[in-house]
Amino acid sequence: MSHLDALFATVRDGHADASIRFDALRTLLGALGFSERIRGSHHIFSKASVREMLNLQRDGRNAKDYQVRQVRRAILKYNLTLRG
Repeated sequence: MSHLDALFATVRDGHADASIRFDALRTLLGALGFSERIRGSHHIFSKASVREMLNLQRDGRNAKDYQVRQVRRAILKYNLTLRG
């Protein structure tokens, strides 16, 4: 299992939301097919097949835990996978 697979499983399954690295979450969203634009401290992710936009901000080195939960909801709602 690759590091990205492990991160995907951690986010999807709701383990350790408060300790997910911001840069790792950005990488995961990119691997899931999201495009990113940056406006100040906001990193806004969108994908054609996902209705919601995901807005992330740093909390030190980590992503904010409620934003990790938003990513998880999108993964589950749209049945997103790393492999297509």
